[in-house]
Amino acid sequence: MTALLWAIGVIVIALVAVFLWLSRHKAQSQSIPVKNDHLHLDDLREEISEELTLLPSAAESEKTSRPLELPQNYNQNRLVLLARDPYWLYAYWEISATLEQEFYRTYGPDAWHSSRPVLRLYDVTGIEFNGANAHTYIDIPINDDVDNWHIEASSPERTFCLDLGRILPGGKFVTLLRSNTVTTPAAKISERVDEEWMWIEEIYQSFGRFEAGVSSPMLAAEIKERMGIIPLGISSPQIQNRKGK
Repeated sequence: MTALLWAIGVIVIALVAVFLWLSRHKAQSQSIPVKNDHLHLDDLREEISEELTLLPSAAESEKTSRPLELPQNYNQNRLVLLARDPYWLYAYWEISATLEQEFYRTYGPDAWHSSRPVLRLYDVTGIEFNGANAHTYIDIPINDDVDNWHIEASSPERTFCLDLGRILPGGKFVTLLRSNTVTTPAAKISERVDEEWMWIEEIYQSFGRFEAGVSSPMLAAEIKERMGIIPLGISSPQIQNRKGK
């Protein structure tokens, strides 16, 4: 009887041990995929976060989508004069804040507002202008809100220089900027006359009058006679008169 009880006890202990081992093994096998799923979700969150970081913000997208605009000014002192045609000039300019401050320091804090802006156009045809030896000059009143002006020239084929300045209450003219010199073009056809040579197409059209069998030297002589060098330069064309053959 005692042996039977011992046998039953051993069997029970073995069954309990097997049950505990199976329970532990099942718990371990279930915990592994949960752990892997957790790691996978962390990686996915990190990847999404990196992609969102690379995407531009709404403000940046709006900024990059706007077209680039040229600045209104470059804070540089310049006055440029151009000859538009025989009777008109065009000027544009920019006055830097530094130059304006220098004017304040020299003539007083109220001098800028109490003075008048003026364009002074000099006729400097045929001379090396030094600021005081112009043939004539005219003053053109402007306002402080403009940075360009169309100017009527006195006549064609004249050389001009332009000053941008201010006239103080006492009548003194103060030069702020001086332009380059320009010469207006002529208002008539150029008096220079060049020969107008026959074009290549006309030369080929003239080949039709040659009969078959004309030798190469004869053809070369004809081409050499008809072709010429077109001179460079602006001139009025004139067709060259040739004697018929």
